[in-house]
Amino acid sequence: MKNNFIQRTITGIIFVAVLVGGILGGAVPFTLLFALISALTIWEFGNVVNRSGEIQTNKPICTLAGVFLFFGFAYLGVVPGQPSVLIPYLFLIIYLLVSELYLKRKNPLHNWAYTMMSQMYVALPFALLNVLAFHTNVTGSMSEYNPILPLSIFIFNWTNDSGAYCTGVLFGKHRLFERISPKKSWEGSIGGAVFSMAAAFVMAHFFPFMSTAVWMGLGLTVVVFGTWGDLTESLLKRTLGIKDSGNILPGHGGMLDRFDSTLIAVPASVVYLYIVSLI
Repeated sequence: MKNNFIQRTITGIIFVAVLVGGILGGAVPFTLLFALISALTIWEFGNVVNRSGEIQTNKPICTLAGVFLFFGFAYLGVVPGQPSVLIPYLFLIIYLLVSELYLKRKNPLHNWAYTMMSQMYVALPFALLNVLAFHTNVTGSMSEYNPILPLSIFIFNWTNDSGAYCTGVLFGKHRLFERISPKKSWEGSIGGAVFSMAAAFVMAHFFPFMSTAVWMGLGLTVVVFGTWGDLTESLLKRTLGIKDSGNILPGHGGMLDRFDSTLIAVPASVVYLYIVSLI
């Protein structure tokens, strides 16, 4: 137990340091880091769904497509108005659909479904991090890299997880979603939200490019949709009959296990900030 705790702690510190360093390091480190994370997570997703033998997705092409999508969004973040950069991605998606016609596999419909899920559930949310990271300048011709918004998504997720764990251990009695995740409690979820609201207040103080109300709303959005993201991955694992999505992170499982909340929180945050911009 002690060795496992030490292993988890060391892995967690390295994980946080790499993420924070990559985001704060600038546009190039951010892009390279999350392109790699996207590739590893899509590959792991393919391993998870192919494990049963009933499903056969094309992991190399799915992964390549996800990386193309990420770099495409990154390029559009830097140079807006060049959608042709996504054409290679469209070719790969067409290939993934059409190739199934000739492979004569047992469950082509399931293969198609999980192939598209690898793009919508994993690749797209990572690609949307670029929408948070790159902000168009006054002229509208170029964008500037701002690490604070993408970093804030992870800060809110981490504070939510930590607050939910501590509060749940101390006060958790009422199960939040017992059918999918028996350990989560309403008390823990409320505690996690309080911690995240405190983090949002601190972010508003140090980074006033958004109002306190908008920061608080973003924190709440990450809490709610991040929790749903966690439950979504739990449902996926229960459906596939597995405990962890992988073992690439000693003591923490796989990439999906570490980014499950992010995969729903990022698209929700993009939608939230877009709606706020219209008000």
